[in-house]
Amino acid sequence: MLETLTLPIVALVGAYLIGSLSSAIILCKLAGLPDPRSEGSGNPGATNVLRIAGKKLAVTVLILDVVKGIIPVIIATLLGFDTTWIAATAFAAFLGHLYPVFFQFKGGKGVATALGGFLALSLPLAAAILLSWLVVFAISRLSSLSAIMAAALAPVYSLWLIDSVNARWIILVMAMMLLFRHRSNIQRLFSGEEGKS
Repeated sequence: MLETLTLPIVALVGAYLIGSLSSAIILCKLAGLPDPRSEGSGNPGATNVLRIAGKKLAVTVLILDVVKGIIPVIIATLLGFDTTWIAATAFAAFLGHLYPVFFQFKGGKGVATALGGFLALSLPLAAAILLSWLVVFAISRLSSLSAIMAAALAPVYSLWLIDSVNARWIILVMAMMLLFRHRSNIQRLFSGEEGKS
């Protein structure tokens, strides 16, 4: 039993460590810029990097955050893991982004990394989530509201697009954590204080 679990556990740890590589913090440091956790919104993600460093660096951060969600899931798939373990690997990378061991466990909100995990887990699921984000953003011009709505809809889409019940539960937990990480945005949305992108 232990031998059977060894490889999946190693994969989960590896996924968490990959997720812990905060591209926003690393790239800002390499560019001689302040830690994004101390500037703007204080979130080490693409949106905040856009505010403090411009589009080029923000796009790079966004791509890298998505990729670090994709890579562990692809590896888990190539290793022949079942859907539950593959979803758990996506969760581990997502958790690493939220609570990075290399950066005092102070990470970002996890939207891009979660999307990367979903892309590798199920392309139709990721497409539905991304489409929801785009539609809400086109209407509201609020990236936070778009992320909140996309996260809330992810578990709903999984009911139709994911066969594994365990994987659906993992997606639900990820969605709840995404919403929790956006709690300050939700409060500002209700008070009408959330700024447009």
